[in-house]
Amino acid sequence: MGFSIDDKKLKHAGLDYWHFLDISYYEGLTDFFDKNTGEFFYYSTKAVNTYCDVKYHDNCYIIFGREDKGLPEDLLYRNKEKCVRIPMIDEARSLNLSNSVAIGAYEVLRQWDFPELQNKGQLTKYIWKSENNT
Repeated sequence: MGFSIDDKKLKHAGLDYWHFLDISYYEGLTDFFDKNTGEFFYYSTKAVNTYCDVKYHDNCYIIFGREDKGLPEDLLYRNKEKCVRIPMIDEARSLNLSNSVAIGAYEVLRQWDFPELQNKGQLTKYIWKSENNT
């Protein structure tokens, strides 16, 4: 991974969300694919389709490569129809990995209508009034 999951700064960045995680470790991509089934989508700057062009079904995985190298080109070539990209300006190489993962994950959740997520907020100090009652 390039970092330790026990790192103090990493744990601080996760704040109080760590108990929601179920972390699995794999020896590499081969080990991951041997132990998981479903539909796989590969995020890459080399893809033709955009991340919102595809339909994410239940039991799908979104896969990202290392920030400095991306996913192996042979994997992308064998799965061209499942490769997706986040549109970027020509002058920028790519977004950082955490932003890319957030975009991909929330697109999946959006297509699934945000299951188990609170999607309505409420101000604590003010009560919303309709436009007719202001």
